[in-house]
Amino acid sequence: MQKVTFALYFGNRGFFPGELIAGARKEMIKAVEAAGCGYLAMDEAETRYGAVETHGEGRKYAAFLEANRGRYQGLILCLPNFGDENGAMIALAECGVPVLVQAYRDLPGQMDFARRRDAMCGKFAICNVLRQNGVKYTIMPPFTVNPEEQIFADHLRQFAGICRAVQGMRIMNIGAIGARTTAFKTVRVDEIGLQRHGVNVETFDLAEIFRRMEEVPREQIEEKKKQYLEITEFNFPVKKLEDISRFGAVVDDLITQYGLHAVAIRCWNELELKYGIAPCLILGELNERGIQAACEVDIPNTIVMRALSLVSGSAPVLLDINNNFGYEDDKVILFHCGPAPVSLMEGKGCTIDHKMFAKSYGEGSGVGVNQGKMLKNKPVSFGSAKTEDGKICVFVGEGKLTGDAIEEGFFGTGVVMQADNLQDILSYVGTEGYRHHMSLVHGTISRAAEEAMSKYLGYEVIRFK
Repeated sequence: MQKVTFALYFGNRGFFPGELIAGARKEMIKAVEAAGCGYLAMDEAETRYGAVETHGEGRKYAAFLEANRGRYQGLILCLPNFGDENGAMIALAECGVPVLVQAYRDLPGQMDFARRRDAMCGKFAICNVLRQNGVKYTIMPPFTVNPEEQIFADHLRQFAGICRAVQGMRIMNIGAIGARTTAFKTVRVDEIGLQRHGVNVETFDLAEIFRRMEEVPREQIEEKKKQYLEITEFNFPVKKLEDISRFGAVVDDLITQYGLHAVAIRCWNELELKYGIAPCLILGELNERGIQAACEVDIPNTIVMRALSLVSGSAPVLLDINNNFGYEDDKVILFHCGPAPVSLMEGKGCTIDHKMFAKSYGEGSGVGVNQGKMLKNKPVSFGSAKTEDGKICVFVGEGKLTGDAIEEGFFGTGVVMQADNLQDILSYVGTEGYRHHMSLVHGTISRAAEEAMSKYLGYEVIRFK
């Protein structure tokens, strides 16, 4: 997981005790380090305790940020007391990163004039002036919180995820490997609309992929074979694994050559007819190492996969919203053939022949499905995306992978998810024309994912609570 560094800003008003600033500086640094993050703070000698109050001090802080441009991914605006909005306006006008506004609590027994902080009131004032000046910022409940509180550790975890997502998605390159699967108009996409949000799509014809596959060096094939055997049991002729490895090596080369952050692959039926393989194993391995990979050329969902992965710091998977679960309307079976990263599974999978292709084209026509069991009894965050009228539209929510058994004969990687508002979600997917795919990661990070995509990246996002 990428380590996030925060620039620290301390607001002040001179008639408040100076020790409030000095104490806050120590407490904030301790909290940030405990969260596994780095920090940059203006030298205490530059102003009174390194805090900002006046116009001139705001200019000093702006210069500090400019001198450290590129070294920080987010900014924490700490209010030990009311703080001064004029200095903040000048200091942060060009900060260019997400801003977390934090304000200290006033405590019982410390409400006399010598010790009270008025930081809640000051937070309203600072937020007001930031909004007036177009500086985007994040606030998290509770509205006032001290750095040493456990809830603030959760704030830092979520905010670090927001910062990772914003930094990793302002410019994003997606490789579309093969044309949209002919039978699936559901995955059509507006590339120009994506480009206007900083998402670039590079397209690669399968004829070029197949040509490259024939030229992959032996040592590269052997290296890919080793990687795949670490995540699956493989009991088919070695030629099948070599062809899977050839395809995986070509995808790796494209990622390097074009600086791709994610790929969306045409997974049927050319690979099956020409080589007798399916790319599920490749997708799982890519997702595990941080290259978001979707099947069926679902380009928009690679965006959601990347957002959820960066926010959570864990590997994602793309699944079909596939089956109801009997009469339990708060549960759904999520399924795909076998593209899950191994960290979402109960250990290594087992490579099988894709049953649908075996039925259509004969035995051995779709080797590469990494069948296994997904981890159960885990909270998850999910989402999906579409392009419409030049916009990137997303929904996100949270649920839980249950321990419910799916009957024998249900091939691939399937799992039951429970969500209290599931029927509302399903109706929304149908009514608003989203695809039948859902991106998923472990953890409860939908609020942070919504914040990153909606506020800082400009997507239209609905969060189911």
